[in-house]
Amino acid sequence: MVHPLPDAYGQPPLDPRTAPAPDYGTGALCDVIPAAVAGFAVPGIPVTGLELAPADRVCVFLVDGLGWELILRHPDEAPYLTSLLPTSRGGTGRPITAGFPATTATSLASVGTGLPPSGHGLAGYTTLNPDTGQLMNQLRWQPWTDPRLWQPHPTVFQLAEAAGIATCQVSSPTFVNTPLTKVALSGGTFHGRLTGEERMDLAADRLAAGDRALVYTYYSELDGMGHRHGVDSDAWRGQLMMVDRLAQRLAEQLPPRSVLYVTADHGMIDIPFDEESRVDFDEDWELRAGVAVLGGEGRARHVYAVPGAATDVLAVWSEVLGDRMWVAGRDEAVAAGWFGPDPEPRVLARIGDVVAAARADIAVVATRTEAGESKMVGLHGSLAPVEQLVPLLEVRS
Repeated sequence: MVHPLPDAYGQPPLDPRTAPAPDYGTGALCDVIPAAVAGFAVPGIPVTGLELAPADRVCVFLVDGLGWELILRHPDEAPYLTSLLPTSRGGTGRPITAGFPATTATSLASVGTGLPPSGHGLAGYTTLNPDTGQLMNQLRWQPWTDPRLWQPHPTVFQLAEAAGIATCQVSSPTFVNTPLTKVALSGGTFHGRLTGEERMDLAADRLAAGDRALVYTYYSELDGMGHRHGVDSDAWRGQLMMVDRLAQRLAEQLPPRSVLYVTADHGMIDIPFDEESRVDFDEDWELRAGVAVLGGEGRARHVYAVPGAATDVLAVWSEVLGDRMWVAGRDEAVAAGWFGPDPEPRVLARIGDVVAAARADIAVVATRTEAGESKMVGLHGSLAPVEQLVPLLEVRS
């Protein structure tokens, strides 16, 4: 495939240094629980510049795929969530940034450890394991890797439990023993419930279990509907209506001296199924040249070059995609703050030689090697606001 030069699209190449890096330390997902439990004075909890009013009982309800911009677009389907926005009387909600990449494994690790990706090390949907040379899928945990070696830091839940805080997670029973749960969300007790209604009711009950409590609950179905049908579908809107009812159900059951934070791991965008919007790596000889392994996902790619080819790969990816994606070398992406400050050596080695983050409505798919992911309608992962901005909505009792 022969690509036009960037100026054929009428725009110069994007400067990766101007990409909107996440607000680590002041307004990102990794800051939410450390800020929410700051009043508990738990030893070892990461320090954050995000300030939240203290409460004796803290509940975090994370909705997979509930982007800030998606709430703003759908006030009729989400009247309760809309009532918590700053545009509504009494609403104090605000957008925060997910972190990069804006993807579930990375974001859940940020929520649960209070660390940016540069600290916890789950730096993408798939990243290279430098010890094996294989791609590691950090959502499915394939191939299996020792969780404690991959992510050695304690979670905020473990630290809270050790400090005597009544701590638990309320989620689907499917997640009780997954490696991702162990490295990101373990600590206290895990309560598996099948339906969203059961989770909301149990979360409210567990909040009342102690004078000081930290409860986390999770709902994934909105994200799944977006991947399958897109965020412009009736099916997705139906799930958003369900999320709205669940949030209100939980809020109305809060025990005294409680705070509920509704947030998300990323937003989502529908990418058209055409050649310009979905660039197929598996069919593109220019993008494949010098590439040993393709990691990440369609909107946020880690590109691992064969030895000695990193400079050439960066040049080609910049020329082919640089008008629609921020394309950076590893050092440049790290210096720009995409993954957070001061990556640990074990984390730095997992980041691609080249990192590409979509700004326009584009995805680099791989129809043969990533057949399932390439068929998804709704995608996420990048630094674009539609994926990066997530809500931090607050209800107090």
